[in-house]
Amino acid sequence: MKHKLGMLGLTATLVAMSPLAAHVSWAQAHRVSLSPADDGWISRVQGALGATHIVKARFQQIAPDGRRTTGTAYLSRPGRMRFEYDKPSPLLLIANDGKIVYQDRDIGQVTSLPLERTPLGLLLRADLRLSGDVTVTGFEHRDGQVFVTLVRTATPSEGSLTLIFNEQPLVLRAWVVRDAQGQDTQVDLFNQETPATVPDSLFALPRDDD
Repeated sequence: MKHKLGMLGLTATLVAMSPLAAHVSWAQAHRVSLSPADDGWISRVQGALGATHIVKARFQQIAPDGRRTTGTAYLSRPGRMRFEYDKPSPLLLIANDGKIVYQDRDIGQVTSLPLERTPLGLLLRADLRLSGDVTVTGFEHRDGQVFVTLVRTATPSEGSLTLIFNEQPLVLRAWVVRDAQGQDTQVDLFNQETPATVPDSLFALPRDDD
C-alpha cells in the first residue's frame, strides 16, 4: 500500500527503513483506537473464535458485483474449510494443508493459493490472536452486533477480513473479505450446527483431473 509520506517529510526515513519496520509503522498508524470496553469485546471475540472448532452452516455469498450464490459451508478449525455452492454454480472451495483451492467443475479448472496469503487464513489459523502479527484496523459495536476488521500486520496490502458477530450469544454470523484490489465479498451464515465431527473426505483438495 502506498502512502504519501513525502508530504510529511518522512521520505528519507522510509527509504532507510527495512520492509518489516515499514509494515510495523503501517500497523501502528492504522490500528484503531479502542476503549477499555472495546478491548473487552476484542478479547471476547478472540475467545469465541478460539473455542470454535467445527461448524456446518448454510451460506449466502454476495460478490463484488452484487451476484448472490448459496451453498453449504463446513468449518473445521484449525486450517480446514469447505464451501460447496448450490447448483447451477459449478464452484467448490476447499482450504486444507496450508492452501486454499478453487475448482470450477464445469471446465475442470483448479486454482490454488497459499492460505497465509489470503485474509480468510486469519479465520483458520491455529494460534488465533487479534494482536501482534494481526492488526485490528476497525471495530464497531452497534445494533446487537460486533464488527472487527483485521489485517496481517506484515502484509496489510493483501486485504482485510471483517468478522461480524451476533452479540447474544457471541456467534460468528458473517464476514467480509476485502481483496488487494479493494473488492468486497460478503458471506452470511445461516442455520448453524456444531457437529462433533465431520468426515475428513470433505476437505480433500481437488485436482485438475477430478
